[in-house]
Amino acid sequence: MFKKISLSILLVGAAIFSHLAIAQKSEEPKQTAEAFLASIKFQQGSIKLPNGVATLNLPETFRYLSPDDADKILVQAWGNPPGAKTLGMLVPSNTSPLSESGWGVIITYDESGHVKDDDADSINYDDLLKDMKEASVAANEERKKAGYGEMNLVGWAERPSYDKQTHKYFWAKELSTGQTENTLNYSIRVLGRKGVLVLNAVAGMKQIAAIKQEMKSVVAFTEFVEGNRYTDFNSSTDKVAEYGLAALVAGGVAAKLGFFGKLFALLIAFKKLLFVGAIAVFAGIAKFFKKKEST
Repeated sequence: MFKKISLSILLVGAAIFSHLAIAQKSEEPKQTAEAFLASIKFQQGSIKLPNGVATLNLPETFRYLSPDDADKILVQAWGNPPGAKTLGMLVPSNTSPLSESGWGVIITYDESGHVKDDDADSINYDDLLKDMKEASVAANEERKKAGYGEMNLVGWAERPSYDKQTHKYFWAKELSTGQTENTLNYSIRVLGRKGVLVLNAVAGMKQIAAIKQEMKSVVAFTEFVEGNRYTDFNSSTDKVAEYGLAALVAGGVAAKLGFFGKLFALLIAFKKLLFVGAIAVFAGIAKFFKKKEST
């Protein structure tokens, strides 16, 4: 049954992606890397997400970017398709998002219902990975038509793991995009009363050891506010999602249901630095970034 759902998701998702990519592609940035970073506001401390359902109690090792600033990084600096909406982005404090070692955690929210976790112990992740690989191969035809390169799922960079006590779910995928280094997508899902908070880290595979460690911190400091937590679910008034944990890993059920949130997790799967040349010219970019952090 899951394989049938995956195929229908693929068709809807591919159509949305094709329309999005054809409508508008990111262009080579015309400003300098220094000017670009000066236009970004890095926020610290306790962050209440724009939709008010969750908070991020950031340690000093992380900074938050608003949805508008996150869009600048994703589209203008990293070369992702425009048009998707986020709740912002997390970036490490000690690394410029424009550097080769830079990475970020994209935040979205899907209010598509309370996700039951009854299938937590029965998911066959080998079979699920096989379905996902087949879907990624088929989706490449639409990516090529839209003018984007292939993106192939290589395998698990970290097998899915679900914590029944905190209702937090995480896993990592390795993707090949034709670049020298494969791409790492590290995913966190925080289950809530009416939906799921989606956090996706985008980085290079060389960074996997550091990302795994840092994402443990992200899991810990991300929480729903009172009234929106998983345990606040009211069966008499709240909607139950039409899918379980396995579909969260596959990442496309929302496309079938008419939501863009989870499809977005598949679209943002690479970091092609458009500012690489500019950074080479501005040798003082690291010093500038450190100065900005202290303000």
